[in-house]
Amino acid sequence: LEKPKNVLIAVTLAQPLDCKDELGGFTRCTSISQEKLLDRIIQHAELIYRVSEESCALFEDMFIPLPMRAVRIQGGNVCMAQPFPIPSSKSELQQISDKWLLHSVLMLVQSWIEPLVYLQTTLNQYDDAPDNLLNKTKWVAEKLLSLEQGVVVLMRKMLEGGILTTSVHEQSVIQPDVQPEMLDSILRDYNVLTCFKKDVHKMETLLKLLKCRQFDKFSCILY
Repeated sequence: LEKPKNVLIAVTLAQPLDCKDELGGFTRCTSISQEKLLDRIIQHAELIYRVSEESCALFEDMFIPLPMRAVRIQGGNVCMAQPFPIPSSKSELQQISDKWLLHSVLMLVQSWIEPLVYLQTTLNQYDDAPDNLLNKTKWVAEKLLSLEQGVVVLMRKMLEGGILTTSVHEQSVIQPDVQPEMLDSILRDYNVLTCFKKDVHKMETLLKLLKCRQFDKFSCILY
């Protein structure tokens, strides 16, 4: 898989987050300290966000006319509300525990796994989708799975044997059984890309808040 060129250096410098071993367990990350694992997870989220930005820009340049972009900017992108509560305001973040902060990240990650797989399927059906765009969206979908693995291992470390459900009942942003017109399909895919980018930014923010709470409480004033 070809990595997006703009993130080659960052990917090389960042520590890998492939937690699964040959048997499907998460042994590769269990020996890492909690702080280092969280650092790797944050780096991973930052890279995913960066590539999602590049994917949105590529998609806009290829498929979204300028007048339509202006209309969408004025009206804002319509993202469906998640079927689970995600803290957003400062007061909500102050009231939530570290474990539920991480759980919120996990729910966000899991809610996007299926939509990104379906997005890749629809983009492959475009006659003129550039390879660069296809490679970026495929890379993001694969790295999101790695991010999920890292968050699960970190959650286990924080829980230390406690129980916290990690299943998500997804309210999909897609409808696979519907065959829309081409313009509708393009707008739907564009909405998936832009809404995913917003949610990855939320993941990144929540993870950085968790890090400051755990290891650098003085920097939490920024959140």
